[in-house]
Amino acid sequence: MAAQTVVLKVGMSCQGCVGAVKRVLGKMEGVESFDVDIKEQKVTVKGNVTPDAVLQTVSKTGKKTEFWEAEPVTTESAAAPADATTA
Repeated sequence: MAAQTVVLKVGMSCQGCVGAVKRVLGKMEGVESFDVDIKEQKVTVKGNVTPDAVLQTVSKTGKKTEFWEAEPVTTESAAAPADATTA
């Protein structure tokens, strides 16, 4: 499996939340590095991992966890003008 980057939005409100996320990611197999940004509520994970596995692992902390939405939105907005031109 090739290394990839997974970006999640995680509802963290304090350093305890950050610590919980760091703890579960530190134990996760395949993780090479990760960055936790409490201000942005953003967790970036790099390694030989699948997006679903990272989401499930971080969800174990009990924090609201979802995929960072910037990537899918970009894809959709890029596809929209192409559809309009074809029509």
